[in-house]
Parts: sequence; structure tokens; C-alpha cells
Amino acid sequence: MSKSKILIDRLAKLIEDGLTNSKDIRSEIRSLLKFNKENIINKLNLVTREEFDIQKERLNKIQKEFDKFKRKAKTNRARKS
Repeated sequence: MSKSKILIDRLAKLIEDGLTNSKDIRSEIRSLLKFNKENIINKLNLVTREEFDIQKERLNKIQKEFDKFKRKAKTNRARKS
């Protein structure tokens, strides 16, 4: 085998090993980032859109009842005066 053929084979092997390592590193980084993202989301106690909408409806209902109560109390105070 000629020296140039050996050199080319060695270079090809090094490049192949480097590409494999870079793919492994990329995969590992993606896994770490995904884990960190999920960890942060869990710490924030975020809710789904559906849960948010349900809570919003409940709050609106309570607000309407509270407004009705305030009007009634205001009316009763006016009658007493």
C-alpha cells in the first residue's frame, strides 16, 4: 500500500470518528436541554390552556356574584338612610 493511500485511509477514519462523536455530543446536548426545559416548566407550575379557561370562567362567575352583592348592599344602605 502506498503512503498516500495509508494517509487517506487514516484521515477518512479520523473524520468518520469525529462525525460520530459530534452526533453523539449533539444528541447528548439535546437531551440535556430538553430535561432542563421540562425541569424549569415544572418549577413554574404552569397550567394548560383548558385549566386556565376553567379558572377564568369561575372567576368571572364569582365577580358577577360579588358585583350583585355590592349592589344589593348599596341598595340596602340607601333604604336605611
